[in-house]
Amino acid sequence: MDTLTVMKNRWSCRAYLDKPVDQEQIEKILESARWSPSGVNAQPWSVAVVTGKTQQQITDALIQAREEQVPDNPDYDFYPAKWQEPYKSRRLDTGLSLYKALGITKDDPDGRMKAWYNNYRFFGAPVGLFVFVDKTMGKGSWLDIGMFVQNIMLAATDQGLATCPQASLVEYPDRVREILSISDDKQLVVGIALGYPDVEQPVNNYRLDRESVENFTNWYD
Repeated sequence: MDTLTVMKNRWSCRAYLDKPVDQEQIEKILESARWSPSGVNAQPWSVAVVTGKTQQQITDALIQAREEQVPDNPDYDFYPAKWQEPYKSRRLDTGLSLYKALGITKDDPDGRMKAWYNNYRFFGAPVGLFVFVDKTMGKGSWLDIGMFVQNIMLAATDQGLATCPQASLVEYPDRVREILSISDDKQLVVGIALGYPDVEQPVNNYRLDRESVENFTNWYD
């Protein structure tokens, strides 16, 4: 696929086939992503690739924390404390579209909880990636990592794989770091599900609109 096609075809996959992804494929994706730009070529990212028993261990730890009602303690605020428009409406539309695709209604708390736990299961993806940054780095490095993560997702799309960047996987970073034996000096930025998409699942067959260029752009002469 050409670059523009890959960009438009990338989507957040929430159901995956029970099909392994070769390590060679993952390495190829990361080989592409490593060419991402970064300020002064700092390359502030580090990646943990989890599969099999380790991935399951993380899933179990995150679900356990949620069931024990442990307050989540991400290394940073992913979302605002109070939503304002137009972001509030976009968030609501996203949630409604997701639950409609899953066939879950407002009066189905068990269904909602099951769907939420599916986040911690990487939506059934056979591979999870965790991206970290040193605590010493500034906000600019987080911008660098955003471009790095985008390159991961685009490279995966080009290989016929699917991804989903997940804020839910960073809700309990201490538990993830403990399992992976990673120092507290590393902040957990994002988790990414990676695998072959199950295109037969309804949750993978809805798409969200994007704002038009004219709605988010101002031109100055």
